[in-house]
Amino acid sequence: MLVGLGVADDAAVYRLNDQQAIISTTDFFTPVVDDPYNYGAIAAANAMSDVYAMGGEVLFALNIAAFPPDMDPSLVTEILRGGADKVIEAGGVIAGGHTIQDKEPKYGLAVTGLVHPAHIFTKGGARPGDRLVLSKPLGTGTISTALKRDIAHPDHVAAMIESMKRLNRCAAVAGQIAGVRAATDITGFGLLGHATEMTQAGEVRFRFWMHTIPLLPGAIDYAAEWVFPGGSHNNKAHYDHLVQFDASIPEDRQMLLWDAQTSGGLLLAVPTQRLNGFFDECADHEQQAWVVGEVLEGEGIEVVA
Repeated sequence: MLVGLGVADDAAVYRLNDQQAIISTTDFFTPVVDDPYNYGAIAAANAMSDVYAMGGEVLFALNIAAFPPDMDPSLVTEILRGGADKVIEAGGVIAGGHTIQDKEPKYGLAVTGLVHPAHIFTKGGARPGDRLVLSKPLGTGTISTALKRDIAHPDHVAAMIESMKRLNRCAAVAGQIAGVRAATDITGFGLLGHATEMTQAGEVRFRFWMHTIPLLPGAIDYAAEWVFPGGSHNNKAHYDHLVQFDASIPEDRQMLLWDAQTSGGLLLAVPTQRLNGFFDECADHEQQAWVVGEVLEGEGIEVVA
C-alpha cells in the first residue's frame, strides 16, 4: 500500500509491480443541477477527479446510485447515461455497480485507475520555489446556491455546468510531463481547505495572489450578496486560524476561497523550471490553467491582494 490511511490523500494507491500501481476512489452526491444528464456527467467527472489528483488514468468505474422507487425511469436513464458518457470520454468503461432505493436521488462512481509508482501525485510533495497552478475557476458553490434560490442567471449556470463537467485529465497529463509531485482536486473543502491539507502534509507555506485566482462568471455578484452554501461557512470556521488575508481583500472575496466546490480543478505545485513545459502541454490540449501562488518555507497560508 503506497497511499492509504496513514496520511490522508485523494485516493488509495496499491503497487502491483515496479511499473504499475492501482488507484481506488469513490464519490457520490445529491443533484447539484436540474438536468439529469448533466447531473450524471458532473458526478462522474467529480468521482474520477481523485484519480487525476493522484496523477493517474481511469481504467473502469462502478455506478453507485440511490433513487426513489417512484422516480421516472427516463430520468434514471439520463443520469446513468451522463455518467457513462463521461467515463468513456476519460478512456474508461462502466463495469457494473449497485443501486438502492432512497427518498433523495444520489449518484456517483467507485473508480479504479492506474499510475506509475514513481510518478504519483500526493498532497505532501510541494517544495519551496514551486508555483501553484489551478486548472479551473472557482465559484461553483455560490452559483449552485444561487440556482437553488432561483436567482442565478442562465448564462452563469451554463458556464458553471461546463466547468464541472470538464475532466481534470489534461491537467494531470501536463503535470506528469512537468514532473509535478504535489496535487489535489478542489472540492468540498474549498481552495483554502484543500490547500491547507497540502501545506500540512508537505510542511510548507503557500502564498496565494488574490488577483490571479480565476472565478466563474457571476461568482463575484452572488458572493457580494453573500450567497454561499453551508459548507463554505464550515470551511472558514474550521481552517480560518491557519490562513492570513491581506486586510485590503473584502470579506466576500475572501469567502470565495472558502467556497465549497463541486468537481473543481486541480491545484498543482509545479517546479518553476518546468512551468513553461506545463503550459505548453496545456495549450496542446486546450486546457486552461492559472498560476495563482507560490510555495515557501514555513507553515500555513497567506493570501495577498
